[in-house]
Amino acid sequence: MSVGEGAALDYPTMRGRDYPTIRQFTVFLENRVGQLLEVVRRFEGSNVSIVGLSINDATECAFVRFVLSHPEQGREILERAGLAIIESDLICVELPEAPQPLLKVCSALLQAEINIVQTYPLIVHPLGRPVIALMVDNTETALETLDAKSFRLINEDDLLDCDYGD
Repeated sequence: MSVGEGAALDYPTMRGRDYPTIRQFTVFLENRVGQLLEVVRRFEGSNVSIVGLSINDATECAFVRFVLSHPEQGREILERAGLAIIESDLICVELPEAPQPLLKVCSALLQAEINIVQTYPLIVHPLGRPVIALMVDNTETALETLDAKSFRLINEDDLLDCDYGD
């Protein structure tokens, strides 16, 4: 049977398997007063919440990185605004109960020789504990390492109805 003759093709994708990463959207903005507000207002009236935010700026421009509660809808909003966006995968890990939780996460990744490229905390606590988003140089190995060391990984489904610490 060839494709197109009723063949049911079942190709699971990373997203279709609840891949334990979250999407980050990077937007390039001029470094002018009100630029961030203009982008943030685009989500007003939608069910998309900004659950993570990082800004790297220079004299003339800024890279704004967003993690959104509903990434598909968020991407559409950003695209309709005419913004150039870059989409990337991040690992999101719940910080363990420990005196130095970041030390535990960083040590686990160092032991696996994983380089952390960027990191920032999320604004929300999806499962009631602090969470950190990480971009690493080898996502698959980092996920395997953190899972093997019993860290709780956060996926996009966990961000749908988040606790803003109220």
